[in-house]
Amino acid sequence: MKELLETLEAWQREGVGFGRAVVVRTFGSAPRPEGAVLLVADDGRIAGSVSGGCVEGAAAEEVGRARRDGRSRVIRYGISDEQAWDVGLACGGTIDVLVEPEVPAPAIAAARDTASGRSGGRAIVTRLPADAPPPVFGPHQPGAGEPPIDPLVVADDGSSPDGKVDDAVSRAAVDVLNRGSSRTIEAAGEQWFLEAYPVRPRLVVVGAVEVGRTLVRLARDLGYETVVVDGRSAFATPERFPDVDRLIVAWPDEIADEIGLGPADAVAVLTHDVKFDEPAIVEALRRGCRYVGAVGSKKTQAERRARLREAGVSDADLERLHGPIGLDLGGRSPAETALAILAEIVAERYDGSGRSLVTVARAAATQPVGAA
Repeated sequence: MKELLETLEAWQREGVGFGRAVVVRTFGSAPRPEGAVLLVADDGRIAGSVSGGCVEGAAAEEVGRARRDGRSRVIRYGISDEQAWDVGLACGGTIDVLVEPEVPAPAIAAARDTASGRSGGRAIVTRLPADAPPPVFGPHQPGAGEPPIDPLVVADDGSSPDGKVDDAVSRAAVDVLNRGSSRTIEAAGEQWFLEAYPVRPRLVVVGAVEVGRTLVRLARDLGYETVVVDGRSAFATPERFPDVDRLIVAWPDEIADEIGLGPADAVAVLTHDVKFDEPAIVEALRRGCRYVGAVGSKKTQAERRARLREAGVSDADLERLHGPIGLDLGGRSPAETALAILAEIVAERYDGSGRSLVTVARAAATQPVGAA
């Protein structure tokens, strides 16, 4: 919902009432992911999307209905079928959409604060109405819904100011924040929608080399905050890295505290220099960074791992080290290498397979309809 903040705040200033529809579950080739939002104002204006245009009109009508009766409900939109859904998705997917008479205040606050960097990540936890569709594929007749219940808030460390979040829900909330994507779970006999408002992901590049220049540009395009660290002032210059958020001339392990290096960070070590890269690797692994990768041939990697093991790095931590770094895309130019590195970082963040989509589709075709 962060991308709709400007519209939301403008409507609030105008004093216009509005509700929302938000995707809480998807099956198949859904056009929008969980967490996609459609805002609908009382004067008929809309902003955002839950389906890329397929069911926007129907969803807007449901928001209007929710505004009139004050009840939240979950509507399932799927393949057009006269015995099932009246409104279908052209892509053949299915979505469950939570319709709310108002946008929950905690969601607005989380969107504002995380967008501005004023707070850590937060997950807004909403219990779905008891008559919401079950988490299995198939038609579902919309129920009467329920009056909205105030959502709960879970921070990125699993804590909650509400103090009453089920342990399974709290753990799942931390997971969606780490992944940066919303989803619905079952816990304590109920369904919960976990709406993720993560902090902006950060990529720390160790080594102001040519690959790093393209890597920074690509990462910026994907919404990452970027930091480049190098002890060589001749390489780490604004002219070489005009797109970077922060450029630091220093030894990488010496500025870890200064930049707050931690579990939410991805670290790409590109230096090819033992005195730079190995202290940086040790520090990144010690601090539990979500991704740690380092360039080098198989021989270099084997020698590096032996030295790191002698330095006290555990086998478990060495298993977390991506070296050689990046996916096997076949290219060897600096830009192609940067693309391979960022592709692996993204795949790691979302637990992606790194396989081609056609391969994934063929594998999925052998599973029963609705299988996970």
